[in-house]
Amino acid sequence: MADHHLRIPTEEELQKLPANGGGYWNRLVFQQSPYLLQHAANPVDWYPWGDEAFDKAKSQNKPIFLSIGYATCHWCHVMARESFEDEEVAALLNRDFVAIKVDREERPDIDQIHMAACQSITGRGGWPLNCLLTPEGHVFYATTYLAKHGRYGQLGMMELLPNVIHAWRNQNEVLLNGATQLNNQLQALSGQTTPTGKLADDTAHQAFEQLKDSFDDVYGGFGNAPKFPTPHQYLFLLRYWHRHGNSQALEMVRQSLQAMRLGGLYDHVGFGFHRYSTDNHWLLPHFEKMLYDQAILLMIYSEAYAATGDGLFKQTAREVIKYLGSRMQHPDGGFYSAEDADSEGVEGKFYVWHYEDLKKALSRHELDWLSRHFNIAVKGNYTDEASGLLTGANILHLSQMPHRLAGKAKGSLNHWRCQWQVIRHKLFHHREKRVHPLLDDKVLTDWNGLTIAALARSSLLLDERECLPMAEKAFDFVQQHLTDENGHLIKRFRNGKAGLPAHLDDYANMTWAALELYQASLEIKYLQHALRLTEIALGKFWDSQNGGFFFTEANTELAVRTKDVYDGAVPSGNAVMARNIAHLYQLTGQSRWQAHLDSLATAFSAQINRYPSGYTLFLAALDLGYSPGQHLILSGSDVSTDSIKPLRGHYLPNTVWLAIHDQNRAAINKLAPFTRGFSNKELTLYLCQQFACELPVSGDDSVQSRLKKLAAGNRVSEPAK
Repeated sequence: MADHHLRIPTEEELQKLPANGGGYWNRLVFQQSPYLLQHAANPVDWYPWGDEAFDKAKSQNKPIFLSIGYATCHWCHVMARESFEDEEVAALLNRDFVAIKVDREERPDIDQIHMAACQSITGRGGWPLNCLLTPEGHVFYATTYLAKHGRYGQLGMMELLPNVIHAWRNQNEVLLNGATQLNNQLQALSGQTTPTGKLADDTAHQAFEQLKDSFDDVYGGFGNAPKFPTPHQYLFLLRYWHRHGNSQALEMVRQSLQAMRLGGLYDHVGFGFHRYSTDNHWLLPHFEKMLYDQAILLMIYSEAYAATGDGLFKQTAREVIKYLGSRMQHPDGGFYSAEDADSEGVEGKFYVWHYEDLKKALSRHELDWLSRHFNIAVKGNYTDEASGLLTGANILHLSQMPHRLAGKAKGSLNHWRCQWQVIRHKLFHHREKRVHPLLDDKVLTDWNGLTIAALARSSLLLDERECLPMAEKAFDFVQQHLTDENGHLIKRFRNGKAGLPAHLDDYANMTWAALELYQASLEIKYLQHALRLTEIALGKFWDSQNGGFFFTEANTELAVRTKDVYDGAVPSGNAVMARNIAHLYQLTGQSRWQAHLDSLATAFSAQINRYPSGYTLFLAALDLGYSPGQHLILSGSDVSTDSIKPLRGHYLPNTVWLAIHDQNRAAINKLAPFTRGFSNKELTLYLCQQFACELPVSGDDSVQSRLKKLAAGNRVSEPAK
């Protein structure tokens, strides 16, 4: 298999760099970002974001051409080939502009502001994101993909750049005034306004109604094509079902998760989910695989299994875990960021199957079986988006649940699964000989936090302890490589080097990871770490005047300091922090955490009241913080993870627990002062629920019996196959 890791030049190659930084290598060659390194050999005289670029723009009075993307972005690759590798385009950029490249995954703070500018100007967004800035960094023009030459009424690079320079020289005051007005508008939209009002009492119900209205009851998911997985919305819907007994909410989750798993969105051969579906029925995906999608989808499939008993959900979660361990994990434990959609310059080439390829890989009987069950066609099974003609390629997908396919074949489900596994292994090994898509091998703290949290939670929900060591190893990786001597987080690790400032999401997601690790392992160090990270986040990001967390620290170099709560591709940092603070309040009983949760709810009440379904993880956090959930304390000299065995495999979304034994008693008493009187030698359970506490239960058998009773009733009565 070919090595698909990016690299920087050797010392010998660096010594041959031209003095001006141009030629075969530009300044990006000294960066660690795989995305920036993809552009290190462009003829464009790229600068990384920093003082050097802005100082040049100011001294030469040149506008800045800012291009933002990421290593596994298909259209970023297209624009690079068409424009940034082109000598004519490069000549215009190098003569009249200061060109800056930014990796949005390394610098989401820069990306957020400029994406907001693009959406404000054009009404849409996406990557590649291209903005024109004043030397002071204020945006006066923004758009997404640009071809070299104009098409379909849109300017290309060769038309846009000369027009901009003409305006810069002859209408400079107009451009500067426009940039100032846009900057003021972004400031107003940045979440720094004084909070007014409170969260509506029926916000969760309104969110459910909005999701119900946009739900596709034929194919599952929400809205029309393109269709994104949006797993945090299903996390909310499961909790809504659990709290209110709304069977429709549960059915929306079940139908969507089944459809995504059966369709081409899922890689049936190598496991893991692609980014999104370009159609409304989950067949043709955008083929990149992002770490954060695997993480949150792993969490929802694990939760859905625990809630419903659906074996397909458990199988899916197990396969995602296998994919993470085999393809995405650094040898020392952290997780890489993504796999590209493209290989050999073609999107999806690694993943699709032409009929002749399948004939080489399989026997005739196996190919006939695969064709019947996975919808294989000689001329291909999907059409080209532009021409509407069949492509000749096939995407493996199922039209029905495996147990139904097995029934039609008049065989057992186990036999069907065995037949498929034999074929899958052959296809996998055949596919491994192909040129692999690029592996973006940087390790990001925030995405690792999500993945660790998902693995730790899945270890409980699936009752499979082998994924807990994966989570613990990744957590140790962040501790070792992405944490400084003061205990503060660092953003990115690659090639043995860590760097870049951490943001709110890094602290929020790693705190979530620590809390889930504590629930799964009962190791006090994780709870202590969660508290320590939360305190640091409060010091760095908390808005003491209006409430809520800023995305960046106070000393940010950027023109706008944003404060976001909207759940996009990943849940917002404020939503995750709300969830963490709710968890800490339930665990420790300290009123300061409730005060912070109240402040968060007030700070964002106006936004959430306007469009509740855009803030589903925040609503799930409030459900945890304010719910009549269950709080368990297990006390005794030999409390261990075996003590919570009856809780494994059960959906208990608002149940939290503390474990007190001889070795951690002093630390637990300090973190949760109400536990100071719990000094039991015999295993004892203290259970509080529905805002009332029961009498303690003592003795191993009695405690296990009470926990089993507690866990009962949280699954659907008739699990799906």
